[in-house]
Amino acid sequence: MQRRLSSSEQEKKAMRRNLASFWIFGLTNNFAYVVMLSAAHDILHEEQGSHVPPSNITNSSTTMPPDQEKSSNASYLDCNTISTGAILLADILPTLIVKLTFPMFLQKIPYPVKISLVAGFGFASFLIVAFAHKVWLSIIGVIFASIGAGLGEITFLSLTTFYHRNVVSMWSSGTGGAGVLGALAYAGLTSIGLSARTSLIIMVSIPVLMMVTYIFILTTPAVSPKKADDDEGTSVLLEESRQKQMQLTLHDKLRLIPGLFKYMVPLTLVYFAEYFINQGLHELLYFDGLFLSSKEQYRWYQVDYQVGVFISRSSVNFFKINQLWCLPVLQFANLVLLLLQVFFRFIPSFWIILAIVLWEGLLGGAAYVNTFYKLTNEIESEFKEFCIGVATLGDSIGIAIAGVVAIPTHNAICGLNLKM
Repeated sequence: MQRRLSSSEQEKKAMRRNLASFWIFGLTNNFAYVVMLSAAHDILHEEQGSHVPPSNITNSSTTMPPDQEKSSNASYLDCNTISTGAILLADILPTLIVKLTFPMFLQKIPYPVKISLVAGFGFASFLIVAFAHKVWLSIIGVIFASIGAGLGEITFLSLTTFYHRNVVSMWSSGTGGAGVLGALAYAGLTSIGLSARTSLIIMVSIPVLMMVTYIFILTTPAVSPKKADDDEGTSVLLEESRQKQMQLTLHDKLRLIPGLFKYMVPLTLVYFAEYFINQGLHELLYFDGLFLSSKEQYRWYQVDYQVGVFISRSSVNFFKINQLWCLPVLQFANLVLLLLQVFFRFIPSFWIILAIVLWEGLLGGAAYVNTFYKLTNEIESEFKEFCIGVATLGDSIGIAIAGVVAIPTHNAICGLNLKM
């Protein structure tokens, strides 16, 4: 006969289920977004079928004939005619629009409906890109992934307000895990010989996992008029606070936004710098004569970056950063260093670049998780659901600006006939 669990044991079991659920939500929500960025170089290369003439970088002040240049130690900028920043824009602008508008009314939509939409957009994105044979159709698939990720981030971070505060760190860790597993899965599947299209078809299982988790693993949050945010068990939301949340007027919501800038602005700056690096510079940081091709180097830069993100997004329970402004300063230092590397090639080793990219990912993940952890602990409970939804704009604005800047920068660099 099965022993009946005590109330304390039931709470601990529910806690474990909820922590696991939010980790999976983070993983499945960001997976399509990450894969689209990892696949960006291949999507453009396969469907455009053309490149700009390479710009040569030589160690001589004089221009050598092409045959002599190729026999020398020259390196070349092998560029897509459209920067991967174009894919980045398609991957982030719909998210930005969702985050700008949806927090104003999203609280009125039931969570089962919202989460079904998130999973549906992710499922459709993989299939559209997998079966597309035109750039514009691939872009539509990327847009679907973007809408799903943006809606999911608002939805799941808002949902954390009904559970123990540690589910925020689990969500954040899961999004970091999506970076590692998404980039690694794509790089791994393509490296063993599968086509980009076949790899994407396999990944349609990810949105299915999201729905299975929501239906069968996540517990229903308790609501009690007597206690909230109990550190020993599942967090419960005061009924009074929930009523206040639902009764926030448009004026109330607009009044809350300025107070969020101290969280959002550092996050925006960090994400601008790191995504300018990722989508504007990564494909220009390759090394000739390496055992990896330029396309493979680009993929593994993405994997390396995502490893850094995963480590730092999983670290907030062990290491907290209260001074958020130090993070954009350090990230901009990375941006300047790698931009100089594109022009002057003074860093001699692929492995040194990998270390810098890992550090870049650590800073980006730290900015994300510490921002939302501070919000969770510093915002009053009745405003938390709305404020967290709005604060998700911070990273999206930075990414969108990075995409806009990365395209002309990439094209300008590729159009130069650099002589070193």
